[in-house]
Amino acid sequence: MADRPGEVLFVRDEDSGELWGPTALPIRDDTAPYVVRHGQGYSRFEHEAHGIKLDLLQYVPLHDPIKISRLRIRNTSVRTRRLSITAYVEWVLGPSRNASAPFIVTEIDPTTGAFLARNPWNTTFGSRVAFADLAGRQTSWTGDRREFLGRNGSLDNPAALAASAPKLSGRVGAGLDPCGVLQAPLTLAPGETVEIVFFLGEAPSAADAQFLIAHYRAVDLDAIFRDVLQHWDEFLGAVQVKTPDRSMDIMLNRWLLYQTVACRLWARSAFYQASGAYGFRDQLQDGMALALSRPAMTREHLLRAAARQFIEGDVQHWWLPPFGQGVRTRISDDRIWLSYAVAHYVETSGDLSVLDEQVPFIEGQALRPGENDAYFQPTVSDRTASLFEHCARGLDQSLLIGSHGLPLIGTGDWNDGMTRVGELGKGESIWLGWFLHATLSAFAPLAKTREENERANNWQAHVQALKTAIERDGWDGNWYRRAYYDDGTPLGSSTNGECRIDSIVQSWSAISGAAGPERAVQAMAAVDAQLIQRDTGLALIFTPPFDHTPLDPGYIKGYPPGIRENGGQYTHAAAWSVIAFAMLGDGDRAANLFSLINPVSHSSTRAGVHRYKVEPYVVAADVYSEAPHVGRGGWTWYTGSAAWMYRAGIESILGLRRKGAFLLLDPCIPKHWPGLEIVFRHGSTRYEIVVENPHGVSHGIASAEIDGKPLSDVPMRILLVDDGKTYRIRAILG
Repeated sequence: MADRPGEVLFVRDEDSGELWGPTALPIRDDTAPYVVRHGQGYSRFEHEAHGIKLDLLQYVPLHDPIKISRLRIRNTSVRTRRLSITAYVEWVLGPSRNASAPFIVTEIDPTTGAFLARNPWNTTFGSRVAFADLAGRQTSWTGDRREFLGRNGSLDNPAALAASAPKLSGRVGAGLDPCGVLQAPLTLAPGETVEIVFFLGEAPSAADAQFLIAHYRAVDLDAIFRDVLQHWDEFLGAVQVKTPDRSMDIMLNRWLLYQTVACRLWARSAFYQASGAYGFRDQLQDGMALALSRPAMTREHLLRAAARQFIEGDVQHWWLPPFGQGVRTRISDDRIWLSYAVAHYVETSGDLSVLDEQVPFIEGQALRPGENDAYFQPTVSDRTASLFEHCARGLDQSLLIGSHGLPLIGTGDWNDGMTRVGELGKGESIWLGWFLHATLSAFAPLAKTREENERANNWQAHVQALKTAIERDGWDGNWYRRAYYDDGTPLGSSTNGECRIDSIVQSWSAISGAAGPERAVQAMAAVDAQLIQRDTGLALIFTPPFDHTPLDPGYIKGYPPGIRENGGQYTHAAAWSVIAFAMLGDGDRAANLFSLINPVSHSSTRAGVHRYKVEPYVVAADVYSEAPHVGRGGWTWYTGSAAWMYRAGIESILGLRRKGAFLLLDPCIPKHWPGLEIVFRHGSTRYEIVVENPHGVSHGIASAEIDGKPLSDVPMRILLVDDGKTYRIRAILG
């Protein structure tokens, strides 16, 4: 595994030939430190060497497709320095460089002098134009990667930047090994500071590229940066918390919601997964985390997702914008998530009108017998229906049951890797039973408000049947089983040598509110005893991992034991356990588990940093649990666990929820916490909440007041207003 850069800024001393840059790759200077800062909407790289101080600031404007890199260069030596700045980009312009490189055409724009590149053979983006520009300061360039690197050359020692290398040739056009190299000379007096600006972007046409380049050469870049910072401050400032756990505050106040929006909803891409696709269940869950602070974004995605549903009621498991190519599958839980997310949005926002929004279906080839999935581009149907009808069709198609009265798992439920548990159409999922129970229970009242009484009654009857079936055939004696194979063999049972106990089915027994209280407590006690490893700092999805079992659960068994879904910490599932403990009133376990899976905790010591290896400020999708990689982080950034951790902290532990026109507060915190503070912004109004815990309890508000006046509603309920005032709320646990 390597992090090979495709975009580099080089600094060369024209007198000595020394070559370096502001970043630790591709040229690493071990004699001086590199300081890297990542914030919301920007990154900053600092490095001082060879008598030159470098400060690289990178960000993207809020509304234009252009990346701004501002390299401040200060001469800290006592002599005048002759330098050159070289910007290098390795064009891809397609899904892979190997496939697209032969078709990329480059040129120098005659109007601006900027470097342009396009891939006319890209069927989706062939008309678009990429560009690179040193704000007009470039005096030489090349579009030939071989010329720049040299034969068998590399970025840490490019041939074109060797001391005796000739000037860049200016070669551009077709048939090259494509890249974009721009070079500018620079002379610095002692103590002098100069800023070099590099633009990288893409536009619909050459004319649009020319406009963006000219505009950003002239605009106030400091003002653009302030706009970026202000945007994220306002976005992330809707809810701010202060608890005795500083690491929790760091994640809840900034990073979890930023990760959810910037990576999951907008980029849909990261270092370990670069697809750009929407997952049907994925972004629906992410959007639920925004229902409190940015309900308009949640609403927008609900309608976007509904438009990827087939007339029959099933959906695309994932799809690619802008044309909608994607995969149709037999995965069972996808079609339920739309209803679950819609019900949450409606309850939170009070916006019933969304149910009447008209959304088209899509049409495409049905899966043939024995065919588990098919990738194709469906057509947009002439038939439309209300969002409610889209949800209802998905639920209606989810009511089929197997021999135990449990929902059919298909080729996977939430755990995509369990592809062959129910491949023959007979396997059943107990987790899916809890999830369907929760969704039908939330959606049946909405059906009744629309006088869809037959559906509502049918769903309510199914809810009762599910509960009976799960308690009868899902309970294993000390915890709930996970599923049944096609042949009726249980999975997640004490009789299994591998995957003996699975966490998500235990967590959802509590989250759904459907399990008997004693069994839910017992099931989560089993999670605490068998799946939460405090010595290694891990919360496993199940144990033991699949390895030698003759049973074939699917491709999950192809992962090495302890990796990703195969018995590692799958943080998404761990966040559900946090919520489950809080719902059972166990604030100590809920907060302890939140701290355990908090990435800050994994990197709080030097040994932890070397073990965890990945970023401490964003959530990792998984953490490995088997030697020799115990505690090593897996996929970061691109994971739905960020949204669920945010909800686990804000809604479940701190107890802040919105229900229509009311703000609710019902915390479940550790007994030793003396209290907490929350600031919630609603429009122009500010609510400053202080919770005190003088009696050392986990939950239960004994009394509350707003601006000194007693609040009679317990649990605490505050009518939201938008009047520009500040309201101070004090609540006492007892």
